[in-house]
Amino acid sequence: MRLRSRSTVIATSLALTLAAGPLVAPAFAAPATVTARTTKPVPDPGALEAALAGLPDADATAALVRVGGTDGTWRGSAGVHDLASGRAADPNARFRAGSTTKVVTAATVLKLAAEGRVDLDTPVQHYLPGLLTPAFKPISVRQLLNHTSGIKAGDGWGDAFADQYAHRFDTITPEQVVASAVAKGPEFDPGDQQDYLNINYTILGMLIEKVTGHSYEHEAYRLVLRPAGMHHTCFPGSDPVLHGPHNHGYQLVKDADGTTRFVDVSDWNQADRWAAGDMISTTADLERLITALFQGRIVPEPQLQEMFTVPANITGATYSAGLQRFEYEKTVYWLKSGARYGYSTAIAATQNLSRTLVYSVGSTDAKGESANPVAQRIVMAALKQQPER
Repeated sequence: MRLRSRSTVIATSLALTLAAGPLVAPAFAAPATVTARTTKPVPDPGALEAALAGLPDADATAALVRVGGTDGTWRGSAGVHDLASGRAADPNARFRAGSTTKVVTAATVLKLAAEGRVDLDTPVQHYLPGLLTPAFKPISVRQLLNHTSGIKAGDGWGDAFADQYAHRFDTITPEQVVASAVAKGPEFDPGDQQDYLNINYTILGMLIEKVTGHSYEHEAYRLVLRPAGMHHTCFPGSDPVLHGPHNHGYQLVKDADGTTRFVDVSDWNQADRWAAGDMISTTADLERLITALFQGRIVPEPQLQEMFTVPANITGATYSAGLQRFEYEKTVYWLKSGARYGYSTAIAATQNLSRTLVYSVGSTDAKGESANPVAQRIVMAALKQQPER
């Protein structure tokens, strides 16, 4: 079977060394100092500090990093809280976590499956009758989880930053997103291909609400966030304000006359992303999430194995339930990235938790086609295996 995926798949870009230089940007004051703390020489603290050196720059205004696991821990931050004041970035700041929300959504569905309230092999048409038209063949819950449903993407305000920025305080409901996707008809038969799209998790959010009779947010808190100890994570819905301590996010734009400027994009209505990407979190909370999940404290066996299983019949498939398989230096990591304007985020870990990584980078082109150079340096430094001593 053929794999169809976006050109921005994170695992592919992480494996490459970017050759492109940074975007042209206004001059900065002296870069903020890297603040770091380590408990063991593994991972390499020097490499990690070097990965964050020089911020802010044209690619990122801040970076928050937590490396953990049985091999040792490292905590670091660099850059600025905001460009106007230039004061140091808050290492405990909240940020828009983007598609790492899908990890929470997948865990919620799998927990409901463990409780016998959801059957992963049952078609979503059974749980949400009338949502899909007869043009769609039966689509199992599992096929939504691993992006093999064949449902096309829903509509938004457009692809260009200017179009989306003009509507940043407006609301598109999840119901509108799904209706626009369904109207397009299927892209392929369920299970034939893998296409990573938000629509799958938007529908899973609806399924959670239908099965439980409670809001998606309520069930995510009850089944995942609270057991994991994620006390600084929330789902803002249509509220555009990023409440609480946070570092500002910026998009670098080029005007018609060729000049470049930073646009503050911290406040933005993300309601259309909902169960696919609406979450606000911290690096500490995301580290708690990945640790609790992989320890089996959120989703029990055998449902947990869904998070470590990619479709066997699709050549090149990398997505499981909520995560993505990524191999680096002969070690397999399970990761999830997220990107909202101003913020690029990722969580990754080996299945045995020997190494974990969480970062939030104040990317100035978070929705761009290429991986952020700062984020890529962090990944390479954090996941590099140290020689035996």
